Parts: sequence; structure tokens; C-alpha cells
Amino acid sequence: MNFLPKDLRKYIPIKAVQNPPPLVGVIRLRGVIGAVGPMRSGMTLESLAPTLEKTFSLKRLQAVALIINSPGGSPVQSALIAQRIRDLSQEKKVPVLAFVEDAAASGGYWLACAADQIYVNESSIVGSIGVASQGFGFTELIQKIGVERRVQTAGSNKNMLDPFEPRKSEDMEHLKGILNELHESFKSEVRRQRVGRLKASEDELFTGAFWTGRRAVELGLVDGIAEARSELRKRFGDKVRLRGFQQQDSWLRRRLKAQAGGLPGTADLAHGLLDAAETRALWARYGL
Repeated sequence: MNFLPKDLRKYIPIKAVQNPPPLVGVIRLRGVIGAVGPMRSGMTLESLAPTLEKTFSLKRLQAVALIINSPGGSPVQSALIAQRIRDLSQEKKVPVLAFVEDAAASGGYWLACAADQIYVNESSIVGSIGVASQGFGFTELIQKIGVERRVQTAGSNKNMLDPFEPRKSEDMEHLKGILNELHESFKSEVRRQRVGRLKASEDELFTGAFWTGRRAVELGLVDGIAEARSELRKRFGDKVRLRGFQQQDSWLRRRLKAQAGGLPGTADLAHGLLDAAETRALWARYGL
């Protein structure tokens, strides 16, 4: 049925109305995964859910392309975001393609595994299938400056892994067990999504090591070397339309920007500096 007024139909080619160009939704998954506070701009399911829903709800959608550039972060948020992408892909019956820019490492690779196929640049950093817990110990410092720390707890393990107390073997065993469980979840996701495509032993792939994109192709961690626009035009034709979306800022960040006329305030700048330092440390792990 044609809903255009009769006097306008003659000006629109019939083929243009009946055969619109293929549409691919493009979602950028960029930066650290997870958030510590309301000012943080990392990727979370909460911040990405509206973008994911909007993209997969596009009419005449042929595919969704994920443009990934992430050094990783929270394993929980990585799992939640990846699962929502898989659920929407199956619900809408729309294939998902991932294209890695600088890195898809650790949680970033977890996100890439949500796609049916993964493509990289030959110099991308890929992998780091492992889990890490990092911190500092201040036992000698607190003694040296003559500070007495007073902690009251209810529960014998409530003060576990206190950075101001000497490390306890039982605490470290407990932490190691948690990290192993998280690692198993990560490995299970890779096995499930890359079934039949991994070309190296798990002893090599699941150590937490990372590789260039070219080597990742040889290991079966990704499917090939390609750039998003070129690959999508090859698959769907030169007239393919790319509709891009990005995650939303948190409500508080949007509110503060609005109050400041779009300019960051002192608190925003302070949080931004902390974010930048933390993000820089994550990227530096991969030499980027």
C-alpha cells in the first residue's frame, strides 16, 4: 500500500520506494568497561541499554556492527552487555559483526565475542583472556608515619584484604578462588561463541596473553582482517546505509553539563582527571 499523496507519487521512482537501501546499525563500544560512581563515563549495561534497544529496533535492519575499542574493565558489566547483545540479536534475528580498532582486550574481547564474526586491523591488540585483581599494601608506611588504625567489624572476614594489614594466606586463597571462577566464566563464553574456530590450545589462549590482530586470526580468536565500512559495503552493497549510535552520559553528568552551559565544572574536571589516570593505566598494560 502506498501512503504518499497521488500528486507526489509521480516524482518518486518506484524502485526507490519498493527497494530501500540495506540498513546497518552501528554501535561504538569505546573505553573502559564499568563505572565506580555517577560521574564515571565507562561502559555499563545501564548506559548502553537504550542505545542497544534503539539500534536493534530499526526497521529493515540487515545487521548490527559493533565498533570496539576497549582495554577491558569490569567482568560483570562485560558479561551483562555481551548477553544483552546476544539476546537482542536472537530476538530480532539480526546478525552482529564486530570490528576492533586499537584493542579488544580482556573485557573488550568479551564484548567482541558477542558478535557472530569478529574483524580486526592487523595491528589491533586482541586477547588478554584472564582476570586480574590489583591493589596496594601500606603496612610499612602506616608504621613509619606512626598512625594507629582502628577498625571494628562484625564478621571474622569482613576486613579481608585490608591494604593496611599484612597479607594473610587464607585471604589470598579466597581471592584466588574468586578470580578462578571469573576466569572460568570468561573462558566458557569464548568457547561457546568461538566453537569450532579456535586454532590453538586453551593452555596458550587462556593465559591472559594478548596478540596483534594478525596473530589473533591465526589463533582463531577473530575471523579476519577488515575495516568496518569496506566490509559492510562488500556484504550489503555500495548503497548500504550506516546508522550510528553511541552510549548516553549518566543522568548526573548530563545535569551538571546543562547547569554549566555545557562546560565542565570543578567537580567534573576532578573526576575527569581521575578517570583519565585510571583509563591511561589500563591502556598502558597493552603498550597503547
